[in-house]
Amino acid sequence: MADLEKRFEKAVADSKKLPEKPDNATLLQIYSLYKQATEGDVEGKRPGFTDMVGRAKWDAWNEQKGKDAATAMQEYVDLIASLK
Repeated sequence: MADLEKRFEKAVADSKKLPEKPDNATLLQIYSLYKQATEGDVEGKRPGFTDMVGRAKWDAWNEQKGKDAATAMQEYVDLIASLK
């Protein structure tokens, strides 16, 4: 797990230096995998319809529900690697 955590931390750093900004769907996937890997399943109420960004983020994170941290970290690492 320590090796995976190091690769995850490197991918997080690399995500800030991508050659071009990913599209919104990819950004939501990056966000949701990061949150699932670091915090686990989403908690709290879904934001209201007036908070469209918050709602999209909540929905994306909620789609990761039940995924363990190691799997989310590996998927995050793979996704960032595919964007380089």
